[in-house]
Amino acid sequence: MKFNRLCSLLAAATTAGAAAWAAPVTQPAHQNYLWRHVTIIAGGFIPGIEFSPCKPGLMYCRTDMGGLYRWSAVRSRWVPLTDWVGQKDWTYLGGESIAPDPVDPHRVYAAVGMYTGPNMPDGAILRSTNEGRTWKITPMPFRMGGNNDGRSIGERLDIDPWDHSVLYFGSRLNGLWRSQDFGAHWNRVTSFPVKGAQSGGAGIGFVLFGGHKARGHGPSTSLYAGVSQVGRGIYHSSDGGKSWKRIAGQPDNLLPQHGFLTSSGILYVTFANGVGPNGITDGAVWKYDTANGHWTDISPVKPGVNGNSRFGYAGLAVDPSNPNLLVVSTLDRWNPGDNIYRSTNGGKTWSSMRQHARMDATITPYLKWGNPEPSFGWWTGCVAMNPFNPNEVLYGTGATIWGTTQAERAGTREPIKFTVWATGIEETAVICLLSPPQGAHLFSGLGDIGGFKHNDFARSPLHGMCSNPIFNNTTGLDVAWQRPSMVVRVGTGKQGMNGAISMDGGSTWKPFPSQPADTRGGGSVAVSANGSAILWSTYGNAPMVSFDRGASWSYCNGLPPGTEPVADRLNSSIFYALDRRTGAVYISRDGGKSFSSVGTVGANDDKLVASFASAGHLWAASRAGGLFHSTDYGRTFVQIPSVNGAISVACGHHAPGATNPAIFIVGTVDNVDGVFRSDDEGKTWVRISDKAHRYGNCGEALAADPRIFGRVYLGTNGRGIPYGSIAR
Repeated sequence: MKFNRLCSLLAAATTAGAAAWAAPVTQPAHQNYLWRHVTIIAGGFIPGIEFSPCKPGLMYCRTDMGGLYRWSAVRSRWVPLTDWVGQKDWTYLGGESIAPDPVDPHRVYAAVGMYTGPNMPDGAILRSTNEGRTWKITPMPFRMGGNNDGRSIGERLDIDPWDHSVLYFGSRLNGLWRSQDFGAHWNRVTSFPVKGAQSGGAGIGFVLFGGHKARGHGPSTSLYAGVSQVGRGIYHSSDGGKSWKRIAGQPDNLLPQHGFLTSSGILYVTFANGVGPNGITDGAVWKYDTANGHWTDISPVKPGVNGNSRFGYAGLAVDPSNPNLLVVSTLDRWNPGDNIYRSTNGGKTWSSMRQHARMDATITPYLKWGNPEPSFGWWTGCVAMNPFNPNEVLYGTGATIWGTTQAERAGTREPIKFTVWATGIEETAVICLLSPPQGAHLFSGLGDIGGFKHNDFARSPLHGMCSNPIFNNTTGLDVAWQRPSMVVRVGTGKQGMNGAISMDGGSTWKPFPSQPADTRGGGSVAVSANGSAILWSTYGNAPMVSFDRGASWSYCNGLPPGTEPVADRLNSSIFYALDRRTGAVYISRDGGKSFSSVGTVGANDDKLVASFASAGHLWAASRAGGLFHSTDYGRTFVQIPSVNGAISVACGHHAPGATNPAIFIVGTVDNVDGVFRSDDEGKTWVRISDKAHRYGNCGEALAADPRIFGRVYLGTNGRGIPYGSIAR
């Protein structure tokens, strides 16, 4: 399950100028930063991969919450195309559809928007004439669902190969749309009989262009549209979209996932009984002969028949030069797992590509999940075939992209080598970050893939995820600041193991010997400066303290449920706690045994950070209230006047000649959004982000390096962990 944390501030309406910075009242100073990514090679759920049909080596992929990418054949890695997306237009990182132009290799289009919920902003169509290096934006009058169910259905965008100024887009909620000027303007196709999605459906999932008179005689007159709704299915127009008719004979109990129309007039379609990626228990693969109107079931394996598990079919790719060569993927086949099937005779017979697969996860060891070998994959909603080399097949999973150049070995006893084709993609939901004073410069807590100790930012951690135990989600990290070999993490694990401790700087871990009573895991954690006490605020429970490294736990007297503990970095007897609902600040002077209210700060949804330079110094970030500083153990807080709002705050290594730590925030200074640093405790600020590096919904997690001046780590909800350093 994708880990998502949305906030009301980021649900503001998107406008045509969403890619531009808000007009400032006073422009803060800017310092050039070099932005890179901490390498995990975490693809997340990849719902769409599209090869260019007119340029070898060119392809694109869309992610459900991490934006768009273009493959660089020269560098053998994916290049991000939407890092310019900022806080206010963060939903643009949800890729609803992507479509390379079939005539002009430099043109590419994308539909973007993350959620269709009633409080979400509308989506947009992006169009580029330079392979996605820059984009123009056409806001659309409806919401899109790049991270909703059904996100691997597609592609919703398609371009007329006979008149490539004509595009169609199938929406989820608002019917079929057409552009006749290269995507700059759009109008609804009022003749299309399906106006919006019904319960359980995902609207119009794909559009395909069919027959034509001759080159130069205008746009295609034949179109097909697949409606992802049981009982709706596939419609055809023979008059350029003026009228539509549902095709007879198609399966009525299934909904289409992907379609492909060959040059010989054969329409291949994959079907499932749900939109996916979960909840599917049936499916099929059919082909339709457009010349005689005949349907044929060509499913490789029948779900639920002859001992087969229940699943559906989703991904589909066909060799454009050989209409009998195709591959399809299963979806939601949890036992024994998803598969890719290949046929060389139009679906009469099939060969399993999984049967003799050899999965090479050398560059991403975490994909083994503690097992001897990595999985073939799950949530396999898309598959792509290189139109210039049909032996090259890629498919997206719930964690990465796998690819092979040996597809022709399917059906033989020769092994098929699959390697990870996700280098450059960093689609993870970052929950927490920790930069300790010694050892590894960074620990990460992530959704879905646990978390890591990062010794080398240039490669995926060789030891894989932090293990013993492996968490699904790591929600809290802390270090004993004066004893940094002691690191603690908490989250949601398996078999009731939701907390772990390391005494060697995160190289090895042991689960807590016990857990607080009735805990569901997760929450936040704090460790005293000398490591003598661990405070854990678990989901739904009042914080508890352990003085024996997790062997026993007792309630922290005086703290209500939901408060988040913070350790003073210098005084081992002092803990603080913040009630984010009320802004109340609590203090303990007996190592966490008991707390008393000491003051209040900001507004709701605050975050509290203790300085490592001076005991009793605290910083509080408030989305609505701004930034606050306390030098008296939380009794009083002084508001920093130039900060309009702060999502998060972190303390880093001091500037040359200074003694106070550098302060970093993600927020708004003088009415300008971005990432900022202050070297004089908030008196002045420099903006260290720029228009090309904004990373959407970033700042929920933030860490600054206590050993490297100027180094800051951003936690994003979909673009992994960017880190910035002063450009030399």
